[in-house]
Amino acid sequence: MTATASDTSDAAAETAHFRFFELEVLRTRRLGHSFLRVTFGGESLADFRSGGFDQSLSLFLPPEGREHTVLPSTDEDTWFGAWRGMPDEDRPVMRSYTVREQRRTPEGVDEVDIDFVLHGDPAAAAADVAAPASRWAGRAVTGRRILAIGPAVAENKSVRFRPPATADAIWMYADETALPAAAAILERLAAGTAVRAWFEVPHEDDRLPLSTAAKADITWIVREDSGRERTDRVLEQLRSADVPTAEAPYVWLAGEAGTVRATRRHFVQERSVDRRSVRFTGYWRLGASEEELLAEAYAGQALSEEPTSEL
Repeated sequence: MTATASDTSDAAAETAHFRFFELEVLRTRRLGHSFLRVTFGGESLADFRSGGFDQSLSLFLPPEGREHTVLPSTDEDTWFGAWRGMPDEDRPVMRSYTVREQRRTPEGVDEVDIDFVLHGDPAAAAADVAAPASRWAGRAVTGRRILAIGPAVAENKSVRFRPPATADAIWMYADETALPAAAAILERLAAGTAVRAWFEVPHEDDRLPLSTAAKADITWIVREDSGRERTDRVLEQLRSADVPTAEAPYVWLAGEAGTVRATRRHFVQERSVDRRSVRFTGYWRLGASEEELLAEAYAGQALSEEPTSEL
């Protein structure tokens, strides 16, 4: 199919929604057994425009032994090929994360919080066995700089939580990788919004305090030492839950891909939710690296409804 002038203009406008930002670590704070918050600053954040809710961005983390991220190109037309063409030992790791909060301090400093999951043992974040993003976060110190692709306009496709005005209830499922997004959503919901949510975490002290004006009923599903298959455990909790009747619920599901698919089937087939009212995103998949998932996305075999990187 030949692209028209209108198609080209639309594509250019879409791409202009995202750009590269340089983020500098300001501080870190441990939130629970599995969560570490990294607060970033940097002059370029003056142009950062998070759309809130489950706003995602792509981080480029330096390879082992490097302090800062370096890319051969940040041009919107050439960065991906240049990044993929880098030698393995030099190529920054690209990972998708959620903006937990964006703010400007009274001193005029622009800040962005991103919550990382520290996998496995508490010491694993600083060990070679940790996943790349977990390892980087566990070693993050003030002054370290990374690059990110993030939103330059607040109305952008990387905000996936979009309930219609007719929705009379919000139903949610999130595992630990999606909990920062779920927490950001809850903070932004209008007072009195009816919410039924199930949040799955690895450990008891990962049940983080959540602030919301919504009328939220939250069930925490703790995997600690359960020895059970995770999807079965989640489905059991969903099936046994007392969920208030709603005429037009909006369902938001995010986390491990297999569990997300199973929960989507539950809401559509067992609770008769219109599939068009279910927003689902696989943040990761058991047995697959994010590099494999990215390759699938760019090959048209996306894990979720949309590729995780938007630029």
